Amino acid sequence: MPPHLSAEERRTKTVETVLTLAGQGNPSEITTAAIAEHMNVTQGALFRHFPSKAAIWQAAMEWVAETLLDRIDTASQTAATPVLALRAMFFSHVAFVIEHPGVPRLMFAELQQAGQTPARHVAHTLMQRYAHRVSGRLEQAKSRGEVGSDTDPKAAAILFIGMIQGLVMQSMLAGNLRSMEANAPGVLAIYLRGLGAASAPLEQ
Repeated sequence: MPPHLSAEERRTKTVETVLTLAGQGNPSEITTAAIAEHMNVTQGALFRHFPSKAAIWQAAMEWVAETLLDRIDTASQTAATPVLALRAMFFSHVAFVIEHPGVPRLMFAELQQAGQTPARHVAHTLMQRYAHRVSGRLEQAKSRGEVGSDTDPKAAAILFIGMIQGLVMQSMLAGNLRSMEANAPGVLAIYLRGLGAASAPLEQ
């Protein structure tokens, strides 16, 4: 790693390394020694920027949370209708996962931890913030008559996130995250038809 990097840049590089390694193998088996070796630094240098391995994992999850939420917010800002905003959020999330294959592996590994950890808390908060954004768009769509009047925004938001998680899991089992691109449009179409929004344009 270049010696002229600032402390913040070194922390960012560490997070990038964790996500890279998570995309190559089991995140639970990633050690600080492996991270340091990949970055070509000593473990001592690593711990000058993070007090513990848990702090590194927390920083990685915070990066995931802020970057993903920024992606879906940016994607939905220019949408002409709430349903089209949901569509934009859905496909931007799919693209994010394909671009960062280590993210879902890290998320699933952290959520399987028995106890509460700082990283798990960040992941939980991310899901809450994400669901709030989706349910807000669904409330807007409901008030505009874009989806059925009997739509439960909170339940529909849970299903929205669950669809993406299901696509991720299927693609990981298939060993090809890019299969999400082929399957996502059909899955979203079924979801929107279930909400009574069958006429919404779904082309990417």
